[in-house]
Amino acid sequence: MPTSKLITIERHIADQQHLHPEASGEFSRLLRDLTLAVRVIQREVRRAGLADILGLAGEENVHGEAVKKLDALSNETIIRAMRYGGHLCAMASEESEGLIQIPERAEKGAYVLLFDPLDGSSNIDVNVTIGTIFSVLHRVTPSDGTVGTMEDLLQAGYRQVAAGYALYGSSTMLVYTTGDGVDAFTYDHTLGDFFLSASGLRMPERGKYYSINEGNSINWFGGTRRFVEYLKQEDSATGRPYSLRYIGTAVADIHRTLLYGGLFLYPADRKSPNGKLRLMYEVNPLAMLIEQAGGMATDGWSRVMETQPTSLHQRVPLICGSRLDVEDALRFLADDRAERDALIQQ
Repeated sequence: MPTSKLITIERHIADQQHLHPEASGEFSRLLRDLTLAVRVIQREVRRAGLADILGLAGEENVHGEAVKKLDALSNETIIRAMRYGGHLCAMASEESEGLIQIPERAEKGAYVLLFDPLDGSSNIDVNVTIGTIFSVLHRVTPSDGTVGTMEDLLQAGYRQVAAGYALYGSSTMLVYTTGDGVDAFTYDHTLGDFFLSASGLRMPERGKYYSINEGNSINWFGGTRRFVEYLKQEDSATGRPYSLRYIGTAVADIHRTLLYGGLFLYPADRKSPNGKLRLMYEVNPLAMLIEQAGGMATDGWSRVMETQPTSLHQRVPLICGSRLDVEDALRFLADDRAERDALIQQ
């Protein structure tokens, strides 16, 4: 819901902390430091066309993908902003191979941070919306001042205490949840601060749009193909046909889905039977936002946030969006599971 109140993100964080008298302030400081990193990244994104930071950095990330200069800069910005704050015991990034340790001389906190520093890298040089995605979890090992371990990072999504993303597009927005609804903030460049622009975002039970890479349809399993054809058929009771909207940056497509409802689909297929999106850095935080806004997030068969991760860079399918739309999708995609399992066993 839009808000007419003039509330900065700093005030909002402070107000939320006051609702929890037992809070130490550590989590609030974590969010403030993360907000600072987002401010720095958005500044560099806005001037990317004027500075020598567009294009390739001349190296590959852990996935064998070419690292763009802004990817590397964003990754380093978040690490520098967060490693000495005293809130974290460990971090992990989509751009880094393993656990990012907090320096030995730095204070260790009770939280871990997982992040995709710049989602939508393929769209950087063509000035299409990109974003930063983050996930915050409580550490599960003792908070005794020691560094965190892989056990602290490899937790199922339902254990997240906060999740969100920053969008760098026609405006810079920060959207996040701490488990009590979804709030959105828009950055005012003249004042240098984020202001609350929408509070308690809720998705409609049905939308009018679906988002999927139809250029990959040759690799779809049968259930996915039948469902997309179903969405294109005319039916007044369900508001079909739906319109296709696909940006190609997951965080941007999810943002539209949060605002207008409908579906975002990145399903398992013959080319990627285990899915393509990263569970820890993309799927879990985006799924938490979708659920907090009243939607559903699945892997095509079950709630995706109940998936127990086995590695930091694990990939999974994602089908999420308006509740009734996802329920429709699940009826069709149930047929894909046997086809996928048979392919994996080959």
